[in-house]
Amino acid sequence: MHKYEMTIIVKPNLDEEATKLECSQVVELIERFGGVIDKIDDVGKRRLAYEIQKVTEGYYNFITFTSEAGAPAEIEARLRLRENLLRFLIIRIEE
Repeated sequence: MHKYEMTIIVKPNLDEEATKLECSQVVELIERFGGVIDKIDDVGKRRLAYEIQKVTEGYYNFITFTSEAGAPAEIEARLRLRENLLRFLIIRIEE
């Protein structure tokens, strides 16, 4: 089992309820592939470093989880299909 940190940026045109729903669906996706959520940090709406799809702001969420080595690739494949995510990144945390 390895520790990972995922950053997701949700589109800012969603209301608060839809943003939380998007984050909870990502958490469910992690759990579906055998991941265990350690911590969820909702940073809120922040300005992007550069414009993405003509958008300058986004809702940031940081999710720390533990899973098997193959799970992040499967999770990333599913996240690419989500329309309300501007960007996502999964990195392995060295212990």
